[in-house]
Amino acid sequence: MNMISNHDPLSDWGLPGWIYGSERFFREERDKVFRPSWQIVCHLNDIPKAGDFHTFDFVGESLVVVRGKDGRARAFANVCRHRGARLLDGPTGRCGRIVCPYHAWTYDLEGRLIGVPMRDDYPALDMAREGLARLDTEIWRGFVFVRLEGDGPSVAQMMGPYEHEVAHYRFEDLQPFGRVTLRPRDVNWKNISDNYSDGLHIPIAHPGLTRLFGKGYGVEAETWVDKMWGQLIDEPSNNPSERLYQDILPDVPHLPEDRKRLWTYFKLWPNFAFDIYPDQVDFMQFIPVSATQTMIREIAYALPDERREMKAARYLNWRINRQVNAEDTELVARVQQGMASRTFTAGPLATSEVSLRSFGRKLRALIPESRLPRPPEGW
Repeated sequence: MNMISNHDPLSDWGLPGWIYGSERFFREERDKVFRPSWQIVCHLNDIPKAGDFHTFDFVGESLVVVRGKDGRARAFANVCRHRGARLLDGPTGRCGRIVCPYHAWTYDLEGRLIGVPMRDDYPALDMAREGLARLDTEIWRGFVFVRLEGDGPSVAQMMGPYEHEVAHYRFEDLQPFGRVTLRPRDVNWKNISDNYSDGLHIPIAHPGLTRLFGKGYGVEAETWVDKMWGQLIDEPSNNPSERLYQDILPDVPHLPEDRKRLWTYFKLWPNFAFDIYPDQVDFMQFIPVSATQTMIREIAYALPDERREMKAARYLNWRINRQVNAEDTELVARVQQGMASRTFTAGPLATSEVSLRSFGRKLRALIPESRLPRPPEGW
């Protein structure tokens, strides 16, 4: 991943509308933004035993993270080295060995090729060289990240400015709370990403969050991560779910006082985020499918807590955020439709829109065509 310059003469402007619907631009993003980026796959506690695996489909690649017999989590291309067949099916599972369903080439949990039928019939076969293709893997606070290619900062380096905040939440001990959900959206991934980090729409389009936070919603941007936050206010909401959540959210002893009723959101470059609540944590990932299609992938995690109040708070959290998600779904659809208009080029940005400014600066540095108000000839 290239180093990102801090100088951007277009910093007062948003990105042009054409790049939110161009398949040609999408191909540039696939190669210059996504293949060199870290992508979250799962938590170590999703794959606690040897042979447990999580698959992940991303920009045309099928990947798999497997827990080895030595306890390590490794990432591989989910592709047989013989004829390219997909090896493991389903989002999750467990296996003792990885056996190709096409010709029964067999790999161990560390990716080594250990079995080939009619082995002596392959003159060019070198068993030691034909193990599964390994991918860069990083474990950050219990979460497993994979990168297809390139270098650049680690997840730990990206999150460095906020490590002192995240440290309170015992990420390493989190257990999956529910299952991975996939929500398709007929919008460009950047539209969802922009909306996630946008603070100006909160008091206008999210009345529930405004009732919970008052005027205290904050936004800031570091080089590789945006932070948004809101502190629950004491004034009771007139919405039953919100008021009950305010009332019954129990004490979380391991959190400092200023975080016991704080909702914090961290969005990391380029396309995933952590939603951190006193009662649970989830990640949200905006997986690009095409120029106008995105799959939102998410799952919640929580620390073991059998208190009735905590169980109720987690349910109410889900109900509150289900409404927020419905509101955002309508908003981004409106923007996607409007950006397809030839009358729209790029809108001016407020000085407070620090996250959109940061995002635009990085994208323009990686793909210079995003500086143009119209597509280049031939695009």
